[in-house]
Amino acid sequence: MLFIRKKNLIFMKKTTFLIVGKHAVTEALKNPNRKIERVFLTEDAKKQLNRENQSQNLLKNVHVFYKTRKELDNLCGKDDIAHQGLIAEVENLEEITLREFISSNLSRNINLIALEEVSDPRNIGSIIRSAVAFGVDGIIVKERSFPYKSKLMYRSASGGLEHINIFRVSNINTALKYLKSKEFWISAFDVGAKKDFTEHNWMGRNVLLFGSEGFGLKNKTLGNSDFKFRIDIDNKIESLNISNTISIVCQHIKYLLKKNK
Repeated sequence: MLFIRKKNLIFMKKTTFLIVGKHAVTEALKNPNRKIERVFLTEDAKKQLNRENQSQNLLKNVHVFYKTRKELDNLCGKDDIAHQGLIAEVENLEEITLREFISSNLSRNINLIALEEVSDPRNIGSIIRSAVAFGVDGIIVKERSFPYKSKLMYRSASGGLEHINIFRVSNINTALKYLKSKEFWISAFDVGAKKDFTEHNWMGRNVLLFGSEGFGLKNKTLGNSDFKFRIDIDNKIESLNISNTISIVCQHIKYLLKKNK
C-alpha cells in the first residue's frame, strides 16, 4: 500500500494497516501483544497523549512521525473519519481460534456474541465497544464479512479491539453446532419472537445470536437456536440499530449476573 503526500512517500507492508483516533491508537499502544510499526501524530496530540498517560511512556519504543492535521487527513484517504491527531500503522493481533478458547475455558460460564451477515464497519465497531463495556467474552463473526482492517471499525470500537477475542469462522452454523455440543445455549434475537429477553434467567453458557439489520437471521440459523427473543420497544418504532440492541441486551445480562453472584 502506498500513500502520497506532495513529495513524501509512505510505504506500508502488506501485513500492516492503519487505525485512527485517540482511543483506538492509545489502547493499541498499551497492548503488549499489538505490534505497532509507526505512529503518525500532531505535536498537540503527543502532548495530550503524554498528559493523559503520565505513568506510561507509550511512545518509548515506537517510530514516531510528526504530521500536520492536513497530512493526517490525507492518510485517512477518502474515509470521512475524525482522526483526532493520531494514526498508527499496526499489524493484526494474533488470534486464538474458537475451539482453542473453549478448550481452555471448559469449567466456567461464558457469554459470546455471534453475528450473521453483519458487515457495516461502524456497527461492528460499536458492537465491539459495547461487548467490552459489558464483559462479553468474545465475538463470533463470519470471516468473509468481517472488515478486520477497517479504520472505521477501529475508530467506532474506541480501543475495544485490544480487549476482546474476535473469532473468525467460515460458517456460523457449524460454530453454533460445536458450541451446543459444549453445553452452550443459543439465543436468537428476532423481531418475530414472542418472548421478551428480560424474562430469561441467562444463567450458564450463552451465545447471543444476531443477524443483519436488513434481513435478520437466516431460517437455517434460527433453526439452530434454543431460544428466540425480542426486545420490547414502543410500536411507534419498528426496530433498533443492532449496536443499540446488543448494548441493551448485554447490560441487562451483566446486571443479572452481578445481582445473582
